[in-house]
Amino acid sequence: MPRATLADVAAAAGVSVPTVSKVLSGKKHVSAATRDKVLEAVRAFGYETPRPPSTPRVGMVDLLIDGLGSPWAQVLIKGAERAAARWGFSLVVTSSARPDFDLRRWIGILRKRGTDGIVLVLSRHQKDEIAAIGELLHVPLVLLDPVGQRDPRMSTVGATNWSGGVMATTHLLELGHTRVGFIGGPLDVQCTLDRYEGYLAAHRTFGIEPDPALTRYGDFLVSGGKLFGAELLDRDDPPTAIFAGSDLQAAGVYQAAAERGVRIPGDLSVVGFDDSPLCEMLSPPLTTVRQPLDDMANEAVRLISEELTHPGGPAGTRIELATTLIVRASSEHRSSLP
Repeated sequence: MPRATLADVAAAAGVSVPTVSKVLSGKKHVSAATRDKVLEAVRAFGYETPRPPSTPRVGMVDLLIDGLGSPWAQVLIKGAERAAARWGFSLVVTSSARPDFDLRRWIGILRKRGTDGIVLVLSRHQKDEIAAIGELLHVPLVLLDPVGQRDPRMSTVGATNWSGGVMATTHLLELGHTRVGFIGGPLDVQCTLDRYEGYLAAHRTFGIEPDPALTRYGDFLVSGGKLFGAELLDRDDPPTAIFAGSDLQAAGVYQAAAERGVRIPGDLSVVGFDDSPLCEMLSPPLTTVRQPLDDMANEAVRLISEELTHPGGPAGTRIELATTLIVRASSEHRSSLP
């Protein structure tokens, strides 16, 4: 099938070729509705702007991440810094959570100073614009811990979230818990769905029907864990264990439990997800599912290096690294509970 042209995209979107060019180059003065039509046509045709064959390297890789303050983010950034140095780059970190952050302005900055590749760690963003970043900058683009449905045109590095959900829930069921609560992240985040499916699969293996009333969807933050942990613990038939979709949410569950005089693990077992430094700071230390964040960051930067060395090679690669259950003192056998 012949390669789509700008004219093909313009005809499908019902706009002019210069308008398509403006959208693909990130220029302003194009309405949101028109931009959406053009990007939809770009996706439909699989149109890709060609990468210049001899673009010189600048020795930098950019990491765009939602926030910088969480323990999970700090571990990931440190891992990305080490990975960048290992593969011969300097790392530039930008937080998209800044109030003044503007994606198109950021793209403009990168176009001026140059970058060798981009690692994106975004929990929520416009998928159309994410897909356009690599095309606008003509550089490798890797999604780390991707959200939403996978775009086969982009390389991604993630963890085995489903298996992690199975391991966390199986651990609690093996301890004798039959009422296990689940507090996930946002419903539109793929890792939430994967971890929840793992939670359900473990119940099926044990022949236990999970109570849907014990499921909540939060925000991966302490506040969400505290809010929904309180809701679950205030029930007439509260869970005896809670699988939280992140260590931060597990910390929020600790707070809700402490306010109600609920002992961990004496009255309530808790398992988190991530294995951030926070786990050892909590009392008792938190049982959790470890994501290999260092390895994930290294693989993301490695994919960028390989695509630069072999253009068109690993683009669209999907890498999933294994999660591991780390058992600490926050989980206890059900028979020991009153």
